[in-house]
Amino acid sequence: MSFPIVRNRRLRGSAAIRNLVREHRISLHDLVQPIFVTVGKEIKHEIPSMPGVYHFSLDRLEEEIQEISKLGLQAILLFGVPEHKDAEGSSAFDEEGIVQQAARLIKQWNPDLLVIADTCLCQFTDTGHCGVIHHHPVTGQADVANDASLELLVKTAVSQAKAGADIIAPSNMMDGYVQAIRAGLDEAGYEHVPIMAYSVKYSSAYYGPFREAAHSSPQFGDRKTYQMDPANAREALREAESDVMEGADFLMVKPALAYMDVIRLLKENFDLPIVAYNVSAEYSMVKAAALQGWIDEQAIVMETMTGFKRAGADIILTYFAKDIAGWLQNA
Repeated sequence: MSFPIVRNRRLRGSAAIRNLVREHRISLHDLVQPIFVTVGKEIKHEIPSMPGVYHFSLDRLEEEIQEISKLGLQAILLFGVPEHKDAEGSSAFDEEGIVQQAARLIKQWNPDLLVIADTCLCQFTDTGHCGVIHHHPVTGQADVANDASLELLVKTAVSQAKAGADIIAPSNMMDGYVQAIRAGLDEAGYEHVPIMAYSVKYSSAYYGPFREAAHSSPQFGDRKTYQMDPANAREALREAESDVMEGADFLMVKPALAYMDVIRLLKENFDLPIVAYNVSAEYSMVKAAALQGWIDEQAIVMETMTGFKRAGADIILTYFAKDIAGWLQNA
């Protein structure tokens, strides 16, 4: 059958009909709010390149957790900005490190709030790289030592789980990181703690504002020897398959906006929950345009989130989570 018997506009005729047949919806359960915690007192400093996103010291963190809880959000992603940096990133696995202290406090304030701990070394090393550095014996070229870095990532993950983190989220892109962390968690008695693998993390220009926020810019070179080439999609399947085989519980694609095809690839090929990370520049571009009055921020954000869901994301990490929660409450 065809027109005039078939009229597709019939199902667009009113808001009630459109709502009835809507295929994808955004809910509070889909969203995770990232938070940056830092050393110091009485700190709530807005990050210049990320309007509406702040650094919090521990003594100002509770008010933020209360606001997130009142909005109905159920999960946060915790990033630490330490005072001390060294070659091994030792503050990352210090039991009194900033992430560990924050996790313990948050679980005291709201035991039901899901705490996801970012597990990486870049904020904690003096090089800004995601592991320890070695030099090629012939060329002298510096690079991240994969296997030596795994040992430190395991120590970091175990210390985070011990502090109360509900989910470990390793973002380092070292080969074998899921297997190493899974073994370390299990050996330490944290076999119940899931791993949210940053399975497909591209070497992207979209991370710029985050690196300012986390004070994690590389002091030399770049991260192209361990993060993925933005031109590659088939490689994403290899990375994700490795993580599945090693015991990952979630598969993440980062960034999200320019990589919806990759989100769809993972959704079609794996049966684990798929996570989209709506990263800092994706956030900042929208905020900047909205502050200029050039766009309808709410409409743009909700359309983007719907796009992530339509592409196959089950979970969305986004700096817009609090904004979206407020819009949903007022809808």
